[in-house]
Amino acid sequence: MNHTRRSRPVLAVLLLLSLVLITVDHRGRQNSPLRGLRLAGAAIFGPIENAAAAVVNPVGSTVDDFTNAPSQKRRADRLQRENQRLQEQLMSSRLDKARAGQLNRLLHSAGLGGFKIVAAEVISAGQGFEDTVTLDAGSGSGIHPDMTVMAADGLVGRVTRVGPSTATVMLATDAGSQVGARLEASKEIGVLQGTGRRGLSFGTTAPLSFQLLNANAPLWPGQRLVTLGSQGDRPYVPGVPIGTVERVVKTPGSLTRTAYIRPFAHFTSLDVVAVVVAPPKSDPHDAVLPPSPRPGG
Repeated sequence: MNHTRRSRPVLAVLLLLSLVLITVDHRGRQNSPLRGLRLAGAAIFGPIENAAAAVVNPVGSTVDDFTNAPSQKRRADRLQRENQRLQEQLMSSRLDKARAGQLNRLLHSAGLGGFKIVAAEVISAGQGFEDTVTLDAGSGSGIHPDMTVMAADGLVGRVTRVGPSTATVMLATDAGSQVGARLEASKEIGVLQGTGRRGLSFGTTAPLSFQLLNANAPLWPGQRLVTLGSQGDRPYVPGVPIGTVERVVKTPGSLTRTAYIRPFAHFTSLDVVAVVVAPPKSDPHDAVLPPSPRPGG
């Protein structure tokens, strides 16, 4: 208690002296009589302050980084999700635009041929040795087995199995597929057959083979074919474009010739197709074929 009582006057004197020195130094500014003392203090304590700052600042920055890290990660995640959403919207708009274009072409072809159609999308491809695809429309849409299926460019195949909301289509490229076909100009008829997996040996541009019933009828590359039509228009309606003769091969020891056909439909990228639910009132013949290419064009 005695020590505390003696310290109070000393502290009061030191505090008063400090105030006087601060006042004198402030009023004197650059001419202050205490300027030398102030510079000496800066020379002594400045390096200590700098050293302390060098230690404290990185620690402070590290603490700030740890503090801000969660918010920065959340912001990065939010930007990534937003970017992904925009990319999905862009892709969806592109797909919708492409499908709308295919549907318009389908409607145009159906109009030329007088076909009544139900549009559908290919949702899966068959596995194993069969060339099949599954559509997202079935009996609920008026689809039944043995109906013709076409794309905007040409023949796809025929319906083989139907459920309430799906349908299975055997492609014209399947080895078990046979289609009556007719040449565009000569009107000669024959049988078109899928080459199936064997078609790979001829390249993806010629997965169909064709043999004329008349072995002596003219047959050359560039001729185009359409469906002949089946009895009762099942499973094939007449006048659906098939493809173009790519090359003609004569089988040794046989009178017949085999033509390999490049189909109009792109079987490896089928998307929007049409099931012909009602045949045309009359055979459209070649009306659905695109305009013939000009020589040299």
